[in-house]
Formats: sequence, C-alpha cells, structure tokens
Amino acid sequence: MKALTYHGAGQHRWEDVPTPTVRDPQDAVIRVDAVTICGTDLHILKGDVPEVEPGRVLGHEAVGTVTEVGAGVRDFTPGDRVLISCISSCGRCRNCRTGAYGQCSGGGGWVLGHLIDGTQAEYVRVPFADTSLYKLPEMVGDEEALMLADILPTSYEVGVRNGHVRPGDTVVVVGAGPIGLAAITTARLFGPSRVVAVDPSPARRDAAKGFGADVVLDLPEATAEALGSLTMDGRAAHVAIEAVGVPESFELCTRLVRPGGHVANVGVHGKPATLHLEDLWIRNLTITTGLVDTTSTPLLLDLLAEGRLGTDGMITHRFGLDEMLAAYDTFSRAAETGALKVALFRR
Repeated sequence: MKALTYHGAGQHRWEDVPTPTVRDPQDAVIRVDAVTICGTDLHILKGDVPEVEPGRVLGHEAVGTVTEVGAGVRDFTPGDRVLISCISSCGRCRNCRTGAYGQCSGGGGWVLGHLIDGTQAEYVRVPFADTSLYKLPEMVGDEEALMLADILPTSYEVGVRNGHVRPGDTVVVVGAGPIGLAAITTARLFGPSRVVAVDPSPARRDAAKGFGADVVLDLPEATAEALGSLTMDGRAAHVAIEAVGVPESFELCTRLVRPGGHVANVGVHGKPATLHLEDLWIRNLTITTGLVDTTSTPLLLDLLAEGRLGTDGMITHRFGLDEMLAAYDTFSRAAETGALKVALFRR
C-alpha cells in the first residue's frame, strides 16, 4: 500500500509500505476513506518531536471502514464505518480508568503517527479498537466526522473545558487556525458574552467571524486595554486560549487575561516560552496545558449529528489520497494558500 512516511527533519515521502495486519487480539485494520493533516504533523517534519522514528507513517486523524478485527474485538465488525480517534485507549490502566486516555500507560495515548504507524495511508492498524474507535451514524458525513478525530475535542477539552469558560465570560482566542476556530465554535456552547479572536492574517480573522467570533483583532491591536474596552467592567478577558504553539502567542495570552483569569494552552510548542512569574504571581492566574483525552468525542458526535455543532468551512482544500504530497505543500504554506484544514479522500 501507499503511505506518507517520515525520514528525518524536512523529509517525507509518499511510498510503498507493507499493508498492516492484525497483531494483537484487540486490533482492527481500517481502510482509510478520508484523512487530514494536523499542525502537529508539521511540527514532526520540523524535527520538533524526536520520538518519531524515520520510516514512521504519519497521521492520527481519519475516517474509514473496518476490514479486519482481532479475536478480542467485540464492538466492531468488518464493514463498520468508523471515526479513528487521535488518542488510543487501552481502557484498563489507571489513567484510562479515570478518563485520562491521553496519558494511557497501557500502550495507548497519542501513538498513531507518533510511536506506531498512523493514518496517512491506504490502511491503518488501530490498537484497542473497542475503546479507540467510534461508529459513525449515517447522517454524519466523512468530511464532518474528520473534525472530530482531533481538533474539535482538543479545542473543547484542552481549551474551553480546561479554561473553565462560563456564561457571560469574555474569551480571547489567540490564533485563528483550525484549532482556534474549533475553540471559538465550542466556546459558544457555554454562552460567553463575547469571543475575541486574535490573528495577524486578514483571511483567518474573517474565518473567525464566520465561526462566531464577536470581535477580531490584529496582533498590534491585541492588548489588555483593548479587551477592557469591550467589557462592562473595563477589565481584560476571563479566559485566554492559546491556539498557535509559539512562545510569543503564549506570552501574549498571559497579558490578555484579568487578575484571577485562566490561560489554557492548546498549541504544540517546539521551543521554550518565558514564564514571567515576576509579573504573574500577584495576579492569581491559572495556567493549564494538556493533551486531549477524547472523553468528549461521543458528546461532540451527538451534537454534530443533531445539527448543534457546525464544521462547515473548516476544510478549505480537498485532494485525492494519492495527492498527499500536494496536500502537505498546500497545508504547510497556509499563509499563501489560505488553507485551514485539508482533507484527502479515497477515490
């Protein structure tokens, strides 16, 4: 089969690799029908994730059809249409039993496209199928479902839920890429008084308006004073969601929240950021980070199926699966191409 493989910083190939088979009783093999590329994949290609070994098939988000299951799989059979979650869960370890699937110590967590071969291929082996796959209802299309593999649960859990967004809050989202747009969409579920998006790109600021941002700001405009001018009490944001993954965006978030506010870091960082404790200690700030657990995936899938959660507009470019290299090129040059999410489909 063909797959996108990593061969060191800056090196990737669409090449022939062995078709995966069931190795363990809990495995399932999935034919990939639709797949996308994540910003984390770009971090891997930059060399920011040293655990990824040369030859690894990348990707951790896909929708597909079950073709083979191990003897221990109970809930899925060949022919089932499924969502492949970015997080695999053994379901038995202490972390999984408390819902911390991202920290699975039994062989799961973020393993696809990281520690084992991933989804940017014609077929993929998924471990712990019963606790790592989700059956898709007929009314949810492949393109819609793709957004539930990673960006929607990540933004919701690590940004909105960990940030404790509440009704009436002012929420600022720094970065209006796919993660930022998903954070805007899911923050709206909690009834904030206003959502402010910050991004240097005019196109992404326009996209943020389409996804529900009340106010959009360019970087030079993003100050605590500017946010204070939008609120009844003249103070800055209750919650700042970092959705980029660079030191400047994290440090900006710490300046945009009011005393007692919350900075929820979602972005994947490849470089150290400065934590200005000399300024922050007295402001009673809470700072959280996290890897998504995907405990919210069933809820978000229900909301999507019921028309309560929209994903239209997140995917801006579409390709055939065999156009993987072109899709990577388009996604990696988002500032030039206007790409948000790209989707690749089996032909």
